[in-house]
Amino acid sequence: MIPLLFLVVFAEGVVAFLLLVKIGPLRELVIKGLDQVKVGKGPATVKTIAGTMSVILLSNFFSIVKIQNKGAKIGTMTPMDQVLWRTHLLEASLMGFCLFLGFLIDRMHHYLRKLMGIRGTIGASKEEIERLTKEKMQLKEKEEKATNEMKLLQKEVSYLKENMNKLKLESEEKDKRVETAESHVAALQKQSADLLLEYDRLLEDNQNLQTQGFGYRT
Repeated sequence: MIPLLFLVVFAEGVVAFLLLVKIGPLRELVIKGLDQVKVGKGPATVKTIAGTMSVILLSNFFSIVKIQNKGAKIGTMTPMDQVLWRTHLLEASLMGFCLFLGFLIDRMHHYLRKLMGIRGTIGASKEEIERLTKEKMQLKEKEEKATNEMKLLQKEVSYLKENMNKLKLESEEKDKRVETAESHVAALQKQSADLLLEYDRLLEDNQNLQTQGFGYRT
């Protein structure tokens, strides 16, 4: 019994050490092994073993108390009682240490699993933050590009407005020139009409004069 308890304590100590200290992939292997133990009938088996060891621990404790009470009554313990007392004490100590290490390993495994989950969540959050940062940068670049395009469009609109104003002014000047030309043409037409009338009058006067001159000759 005692060699087996020493072996169990040694094994639990190794497992606890590997959980505490990360040595290559050994911690992950130990955690996976403990995960397998906690699946299916594993927890019930572990509880049964722990309960049995607790009962044996209590039995050893009562045996120790019984031997001490017997020695107190007699005044001294016989060599046989001393051997039994030491044996029960050693077994009780080893069992108590086994149960303590088992509880410690269970808690360490639980919190390491929590820590790994938190790290995974943090990693996913970091990736999400990086993705959002990239999207933000892309949106900022698009916004800057759109702003530049808007500025270019505004410049083009301003240029077109200036051209339209220039064309409008040129059109107004041409309209004024056309109006001036039309007025000048109208004046020329009126002058031409006046000249034609004057020319007709002169012709008529000339004819009258010629008629009168011909009358004087006859």
